[in-house]
Amino acid sequence: MSYLAAAPDLLALAATDLSNIGSRLVAANAAAIDPITALAPAAEDEISGAVSSWFAGHARDYQVLSDQAAVFHAQFVQVLNGAGSAYAAAEAASGSLLQTVGQDLLAVINAPTNLLLGRPLIGDGANGTAANPNGGAGGLLIGNGGNGFSEVGNPGVAGGAGGAAGLIGNGGLGGVGGTGATGGAGGAGGFIYGDGGAGGSGGVASRAGGVTAFTGGAGGVGGAAGLWGAGGSGGHGGNSGPNNATLSSGQTTPIVLNGGSGGDGGRGGWLHGQGGAAGQGGTGSTAGVVNLTAGSSFTLLNNTPGSATVAFLIGPGGTVTSISPAGATMATGGTIPVALTFTSGNTSGDISVLQLPPVAGAMGQAGNPGANGWL
Repeated sequence: MSYLAAAPDLLALAATDLSNIGSRLVAANAAAIDPITALAPAAEDEISGAVSSWFAGHARDYQVLSDQAAVFHAQFVQVLNGAGSAYAAAEAASGSLLQTVGQDLLAVINAPTNLLLGRPLIGDGANGTAANPNGGAGGLLIGNGGNGFSEVGNPGVAGGAGGAAGLIGNGGLGGVGGTGATGGAGGAGGFIYGDGGAGGSGGVASRAGGVTAFTGGAGGVGGAAGLWGAGGSGGHGGNSGPNNATLSSGQTTPIVLNGGSGGDGGRGGWLHGQGGAAGQGGTGSTAGVVNLTAGSSFTLLNNTPGSATVAFLIGPGGTVTSISPAGATMATGGTIPVALTFTSGNTSGDISVLQLPPVAGAMGQAGNPGANGWL
């Protein structure tokens, strides 16, 4: 039995090339009609006229054959295009059919375990969603855990945890925490083989309320491996970026802006595997935005363990015209009054508080390395 392999893309490319060649030949033949069919006699005698007529006749015969060849060429290009389209359609239909058959077969295999245990026998777990943030568990036999949902934009909501793998597979990744919240834990690796999932990053720093500090969320813990595999790395602590704080006239607020602690790395495989790397602590911010909604002055308190040098900069709003003082160095527990002036008709505006040196979050602890196997 003989087999034929056809590549629709190559057929389409060949048809295009042939069409371009045919167009050039037609253009060349059209340009040559007048010179070869109206050949002037070399002299006024009968022989010269007969020779000229003979060449012109051959030229007309050539033009007839050329026109017939152009028609055949166009028909051949059309057939080639049609063949490519037919092969492409057949390929798409068979691919869709095979995909459907595979999905149906997998559904039949997974039906008993889904019914009894709520998870498939083979296949990856579903990724977390806003409604169900934790990643789904992977197949009991083979399958990776689903990734946890990232809660970016949802203040105070922890990231979804990664789903656990089955016997063989990798744990899902933890989701990123919302503002100031902890990242999701990584999913456990497969019981026999597979790596633990990495913990999710902590959310960016936010005020916990009142006059407390801005602190980034802690990174999620890395997932542990089973018998053989590497532990998941701990999540990065949340950074402490610019934050908005509403102040009233005379109210105090701290200036400490802490990064979140990194997550611990996951345990390596019991038989073999390295422990997951520790997550890095988030960096402290050097600037925090204070949004003044009432009054033209406020008192700034230094509650950091040590002296702090601060500077005040006019924010992006454009309604603040001056700040006094421009900066100061305060001892622990010290306060300074800050006075502002606004543009005409405005009673609020944005300023940036620049703190030196920045405060960094603590480094997460490293995961324990996996025990050496017997092999």
